[in-house]
Amino acid sequence: MDNATNRRQFLGAAAGLAAAPALLGQAPLGKATRRPNVLLIIADEWRAQATKYNGDANVRTPVLDRLAAQSASFDTAVSGCPVCCPFRASLMTGQYPLTNGVFINDVELKPTAATMGELFSTAGYKTGFIGKWHIYGSPDGKYGRRLSYIPPEKRFGFDYWKACECTHEYNKSLYYEGNDQTPKYWPGYDAFAQTDDACAFMERQAKTSDPFCMVLSLGPPHFPLPTAPVEFRDLYKNREIALRDNVPADKRVESAQMHRGYYAHMAALDTCFDRILKTLDKAGIAEDTILVFTSDHGDMMLSQGLTTKLYPWDESIRVPFLVRYPRKMGSKAQHIQTPLNSPDILPTLLGLAGLPVPGHIEGQNLSGLMTGQPDAPGDTGTLLNLAVPITEARRHGIAEYRGLRTARHTYVRSIQGPWLLYDNQVDPYQMHNLNGKTEAKALQSQFDRQLDAELKRRKDDFLPAARYVERAGLGHYGEVNVPIGHHPSPWGDWDSTLTAQK
Repeated sequence: MDNATNRRQFLGAAAGLAAAPALLGQAPLGKATRRPNVLLIIADEWRAQATKYNGDANVRTPVLDRLAAQSASFDTAVSGCPVCCPFRASLMTGQYPLTNGVFINDVELKPTAATMGELFSTAGYKTGFIGKWHIYGSPDGKYGRRLSYIPPEKRFGFDYWKACECTHEYNKSLYYEGNDQTPKYWPGYDAFAQTDDACAFMERQAKTSDPFCMVLSLGPPHFPLPTAPVEFRDLYKNREIALRDNVPADKRVESAQMHRGYYAHMAALDTCFDRILKTLDKAGIAEDTILVFTSDHGDMMLSQGLTTKLYPWDESIRVPFLVRYPRKMGSKAQHIQTPLNSPDILPTLLGLAGLPVPGHIEGQNLSGLMTGQPDAPGDTGTLLNLAVPITEARRHGIAEYRGLRTARHTYVRSIQGPWLLYDNQVDPYQMHNLNGKTEAKALQSQFDRQLDAELKRRKDDFLPAARYVERAGLGHYGEVNVPIGHHPSPWGDWDSTLTAQK
């Protein structure tokens, strides 16, 4: 059976859900009249540590703080392959990168089964996507499709459409509307205009009998950092910045300046969150809307002396993940320690919406952790399967690695053997690598067994990164996985980081 046939069968099976959009009334806190709406807000490169509810005194996001006080927070949510495209492919498919084929940036997603938009659409939802898409890919290996029109069949079930493959020109931001192949531009700072459009979409849908599934995919606070509107940059102009302890002394001035732009974008986005919450309230749909806020990955911001993402340290992999659904969860804060990984998002949303989780999905349905179900999964750790630039995959044997992130520990094995082990409870800044230490021998053996079992379960042969590149026929991609504006080759800094921790 070829992939196209397999995918058609999955879509046909999912279509049976459309006959049952009225299967409601599972809410213990009140009576719903239809399936819950789903609103997923994604910020780009917003790390978990840069939130006030996680202890960052610098950030000014009163609306996000208020949302956190009403939501379930997955305090160990991670982006297990912390690069843009792998996250988005896992979000859409519920599968890990080596399954869906998008383990580096700018590779086209070619799903073999029903994806997020298709699953919700066939269940009777009006689907919409606004903002950054970034799974159409650039087969030329040179960013060739980043500003290209995306045809309907590559939108995977999202009907309402105002999106761009990838741009971070926030003040001159291109997008395509529906099936119009003429490029358009969002007025002003794109996050503001995109939010207004999402709010208009929700207001219209609130007047209909059909629930909606909307993804609002925002570009900030991803670099370029000094491009937020001036009134938000002024909030941080010359302001003292409290940096994380793991920023080296010789990098602290540079890191503080980077953070000023980072936080300015966040303050701007907080006004977007305010518009969204007010729209939900005014439209009378706040109780019955599953609202999720998260990010595709974090950013090191010179913690450990490193820039960008890609790395297994927490500033790169940990992301905020808030879920508010008053009808079924109430409006009190919850703190959940079980790790949530990118492939878990789709099945968890399906679970909260009362929809079945198809068998091709690899992630866990963690909705029970928020609704008090006794059979909800516990903390067995979640798989880290981290992406690398292709040029570095060819150059460094250490580039391909696997690991586990539990609520307390981080364990990472390179292709050459055990590499990183942190007790994040006693060492929250991950400055003391326990790998090979006598006192951690039993713990390391335990994690080795767990990781071996997880790799066996996923039929992951853990080859050098270059082998996956060759197997997928991606050798012509050059340096496509190193986004424009990033340090061109950060991998050389890893050895010095680990040496400093010994």
